[in-house]
Amino acid sequence: MRKTWVVVPTCLPIVLRRCHACASGRFRVDGKFRVNANHKLLDAWLLACCTGCGDTTKLTVLERVNVRSVPPELLNRLHDNDSTLAAELLEDPALLRRNRVALDWGRAWRLDTGDKDHQEREVIDVLVRFAARIPVRPVRLIAEGCGLSRAEVERLIAVGKVVSAVRLTGKVSADFTFTLKR
Repeated sequence: MRKTWVVVPTCLPIVLRRCHACASGRFRVDGKFRVNANHKLLDAWLLACCTGCGDTTKLTVLERVNVRSVPPELLNRLHDNDSTLAAELLEDPALLRRNRVALDWGRAWRLDTGDKDHQEREVIDVLVRFAARIPVRPVRLIAEGCGLSRAEVERLIAVGKVVSAVRLTGKVSADFTFTLKR
């Protein structure tokens, strides 16, 4: 029987960008937006606070967009400082590229394995699902989910006891399956 594990975000990730006021390169996002209208043109930014000095930076969401072309529900979410909208926008690669930032998901996710009865089994067939685009090393997920060390998981991969259709080295952020034979 196939088990399903889910990688779930617990909070918004840290934004990696150099602060112009101090030497810090990390910004905390609280889900607050700033919207500015100039005649019929609209600008919107996602605000981020420097973890070192507290200075604020703006990540461009909308730039010089005609007000009528913005869906009313999006505009309402921007005005309401919707934190789920902030999470959705931080998953958008185009927004990250436009603002020249990267994300640090280090402590912003958890692995939900359900029950722990799979740790005693000889063969485990697992589907790993991602609730958000969180880049994580499969070796770390397998180690955490099965209660093993990462070195032990790497040894099991080397001897062919952990098999998967995806490459288990590097990072993944898409759903994958693996089988562990003890």
